Amino acid sequence: MIFRRKHAVLLLAVAAWNVFTYATFTKNLAAAHAAGEDRPTGYWVAHVVLIVVNLVIAGVLARVGVQAWRATGSRTADRVDAP
Repeated sequence: MIFRRKHAVLLLAVAAWNVFTYATFTKNLAAAHAAGEDRPTGYWVAHVVLIVVNLVIAGVLARVGVQAWRATGSRTADRVDAP
């Protein structure tokens, strides 16, 4: 697989978008819980699991994006073959 700088940018952008959207979602969910919103326990558990999984995915995407960015930065051809 060939990584180019544009692929690294895309991966980093998706990771940043995931962090931003799920941080906002976490803030809203915490505000709803603090306000005493009447929801079953399963609702809160499911949403917390969703937040954690998506933040882990964002971390993985960011790591791959940073590696691709570093790998393509020193090459003039702006591409690198992935293992």
